[in-house]
Amino acid sequence: MTRAVIGIDLGTTFSLAAILRDGKPVILPNAIGELLTPSAVSITDDGTVLVGAAARARATTHPDRTALAFKRDMGTDRKIQLADRAFTPQELSALVLGAVKRDAEAALGRSIDEAVVTVPAYFGDAQRQATRDAAAIAGIPVERIINEPTAAALSYGLHERHRELRAMVLDLGGGTFDVTVLEILEGVIEIRASAGDTRLGGDDFDAALADLVIDSLAAEQRAGVREQPVARARIKDACELAKKRLSTAGVTRVALFDLPVGAQRIHVEHEVSRERAEQAWAPLLARVAAPIRRALRDADLRAEQIDEVLLVGGSTRMPCIARLATEVFGRLPLRVLPPDEAVALGAAVQAGLKANDAALGDLVVTDIAPFSLGVATGRRSEREIITGLFTPIIERGTVIPVSREETLHTMSDNQRELVIDVYQGEHSLVRDNTKLGSYRIRGLKPMPAGEQAIRVRFTYDLNGILEVDMTIEATGKTETLVIESGANRLTPKQLEEARKAIARLKFHPREALPNATLLARADALHVELTGTPRLELAEAIGRFQLALEHQDEAVIAQAREELGRLVELLRT
Repeated sequence: MTRAVIGIDLGTTFSLAAILRDGKPVILPNAIGELLTPSAVSITDDGTVLVGAAARARATTHPDRTALAFKRDMGTDRKIQLADRAFTPQELSALVLGAVKRDAEAALGRSIDEAVVTVPAYFGDAQRQATRDAAAIAGIPVERIINEPTAAALSYGLHERHRELRAMVLDLGGGTFDVTVLEILEGVIEIRASAGDTRLGGDDFDAALADLVIDSLAAEQRAGVREQPVARARIKDACELAKKRLSTAGVTRVALFDLPVGAQRIHVEHEVSRERAEQAWAPLLARVAAPIRRALRDADLRAEQIDEVLLVGGSTRMPCIARLATEVFGRLPLRVLPPDEAVALGAAVQAGLKANDAALGDLVVTDIAPFSLGVATGRRSEREIITGLFTPIIERGTVIPVSREETLHTMSDNQRELVIDVYQGEHSLVRDNTKLGSYRIRGLKPMPAGEQAIRVRFTYDLNGILEVDMTIEATGKTETLVIESGANRLTPKQLEEARKAIARLKFHPREALPNATLLARADALHVELTGTPRLELAEAIGRFQLALEHQDEAVIAQAREELGRLVELLRT
């Protein structure tokens, strides 16, 4: 039996898995038969962990027990408090990855041997290592990390590999934005440049719209809403739906009833036009435009030299994104790939390449270093030594895997040791860049300043792992630093402790997830309704809960179908 290697798109808003089947990437359904699994974790009152759609539905009713968008905090030391337990972003991501893995195994009818996991192209070293840690906690072997727009390019290039063209991928998801310039030539997909913003996505557009609605309230109500997590969560959720409606309508209305604000409940109703929304989004759209220009500059291309512009990510459905791309490139962008699925489909293609799938033939993809990598250096002026300067050894945009070498020299007479500080970034001063590691070289021969030479070689692989070799020329002695850990990287002991802690959690049974998800969605909708529809929904919820207590499968199925139809009807 061939090895089962899947591709996983670990997204800020949604996560999903795909596999290469008969030469074509296919999305694998989750436990409730859907293709997209919300990247959400919630803790119920009895301590049960919910992951996915059921957890996402509780975000408006139990915001203090639900975590969303934790991907943005990967690589940081932030802790997210849910009920009486604090989770790291890695642990929450591990819960999502674990759920995706179990669903994939159920869909395939076999265990998963390995996965290719995607990350934003502009994720730094700490964020990539945190993603690896999350996979390790979830018990998923991951040897290959791939950039999200590179994955989208693979999905696109699989069908276009016999063409010659330059394309730009604009990948705007729920929490991150990536831009990639690529060329396809004779079956080779070459990444020319990448840029992006790891804290820009659809969530920010929702929040800007929510601020617009909140600002329309009276001063006392406005202050109260900002202090109430439930009220803020409900407004933001309503604004997400309004944003989606504005993709096809010129005007929409945000209406919320019985919104808890302090000791009172208020009614919020605000009409929003697409034009007014886009005015509120103007600063965000400027942030979208900046990486596009930077990627073109790094690729040494003009906008008119791009043959096709590809939109990827659910947030590119907003008309203002397509219009911005049209203004920049002078042509309409394409949506030839399913926006929410393109990255996972490409990850499945990479998984197929890793498994040596014969159907992929001679397809080849190259990738690049998204950041410059270098060391801290100094320079001697006439009167003093200027320290803290950044000297790149591998420039951003360099095709990887790659190996580059620079020769450094001592700056003081009879210097007996040298500290090599490794940084990632684009600023001239190391204080403005991200420190990746440090190594102290001892045993230098006493020589005049500038005569002692140390060769520093950086080797950077496809998974974002940096190896630093330092050779003292006078002795020929070489020492090595492997940058696999940062300030927030988990040690093997911490990984094992995290795995055990996750294993001790009480999970909702997978087979009961369709019921839990429907109840959570119905409960969230019940909060928003008033009058007869609310009473009608409450009765259907009661009938479904009664059916669950009786545990008759036929009765449960009938009540579930009835409630599901009503929820869909009342949500439209």
